[in-house]
Amino acid sequence: MIFADLIFIFIFLPLFLICYFAATKKTLKNLVLAIFSLFFYAWGEPVWVLLLIGSALVDYCNGLFIGKFRGRKIAVLGVISSLVINLGVLAAFKYSGFIVENINLLFKTNFDVPNFRLPIGISFYTFQTISYTIDVYRDNVKPQKNFISFLMYVSMFFQLVAGPIVRYSDVAKEIDRRSLTLSDFNTGLVRFIYGLGKKVLIANAVGELADKYLIFDITPNSTAAAWFGLIMFTLQIYYDFSGYSDMAIGLGLMCGFHFPENFNYPYVSRSATEFWRRWHISLGSFFRDYLYIPMGGNRKHQLLNLAVVWFLTGLWHGASWNFILWGCYFGVLVILEKFCYGKLLEKLPKFISHIYMFFVTVIGWGLFYFTDLTKFGKCVSAMFGFGDIPLTDELSKADLTANIFLIAAAVILCFPLFRFIREKALAAEEKSGAAVALFKSVQTILLIAILGCSAVMLASGTSNPFLYFNF
Repeated sequence: MIFADLIFIFIFLPLFLICYFAATKKTLKNLVLAIFSLFFYAWGEPVWVLLLIGSALVDYCNGLFIGKFRGRKIAVLGVISSLVINLGVLAAFKYSGFIVENINLLFKTNFDVPNFRLPIGISFYTFQTISYTIDVYRDNVKPQKNFISFLMYVSMFFQLVAGPIVRYSDVAKEIDRRSLTLSDFNTGLVRFIYGLGKKVLIANAVGELADKYLIFDITPNSTAAAWFGLIMFTLQIYYDFSGYSDMAIGLGLMCGFHFPENFNYPYVSRSATEFWRRWHISLGSFFRDYLYIPMGGNRKHQLLNLAVVWFLTGLWHGASWNFILWGCYFGVLVILEKFCYGKLLEKLPKFISHIYMFFVTVIGWGLFYFTDLTKFGKCVSAMFGFGDIPLTDELSKADLTANIFLIAAAVILCFPLFRFIREKALAAEEKSGAAVALFKSVQTILLIAILGCSAVMLASGTSNPFLYFNF
């Protein structure tokens, strides 16, 4: 099941909220949330529910083991067990085929290539349970003694399949004691609807344009067509993934959970370093706190630490060389900015550093999109005018003209315009409540329009799973 689906919006979610708020005790609420979460996951992946429960059980036991022997050397066995089992399962399902394929290619062998279907969300919930056992070992959190509560944490349908990566320490207090306020519920509902609009009204629309220009077996028709296709994908992946994160955070708020932000307008960045402080924040902070800093961080072997982190960042996204190269590409940019031209970027006029970041980001998303590196080469070649192709073509002109308002809205909303307007309205409240009243009225109308238009689009279209379901 996915959030951008009429069954979820008008059947599953209302039924869940009725049962959730009808439960009076926190333990009962946790049970309701766990049951609905497992049903949500089983809707599309019934066979993998047992894997999810098993993963939760393994680290529930590891947490208890570490808690029992905390302060003694034997406690580290709980962390080792968590790492070996979780990363082993992840490697088996996600990377075994890739590894065998490359062994066959390198050594001219003929081993059978495993062909497992990737369980949805496995990259996210394995990282969550790993963070739990490590934090228990570090004594950052106390081990959870109620298995249902721990299962609820691992399986929460809000963020189960595509993040953000919610650490146990982020919600430990709210698992056992959380307050449900009307203000949080309202804020969460607003956030959910905005996220739904991002996905259905923007990401799906620009995604169709991206596929139209990037799924090809020959060189694009023109330089403009290649740029147009990649820019559309640049917009698609942002609105698709940030839309999911908005919906996940919104649903969490509606139930009393405060999840960390996962995006902070990444396309306003002026450097690759800043971009990764704003993009998929929960993944970047995970690698920072559980890998980069323990390896030595900035203190020793910094280049090696950065190289390992960025290699694994690419590999985390998928078992394909294009993802690895994509991670290494951004790793090289971050290293160059840190040791070569980062200070220069800060001194340059903002519009120049923004152009630099736009350029390298679009090229990077090309690496991310094309699992076939030959096609990526053709696309980049076309982008820079090689291959005797024209600058423009009639099809890309027609599509740009027909979708100019959609594209303009998508570009504008990449900037924190709405946040700026809201802050100004709230600041004006001290002088007059009229500004806030006007803002809330406009917002209500906008939310109704977004929900209505999204429902119409979902009713008339096909299922459009989120891109990060694949990772």
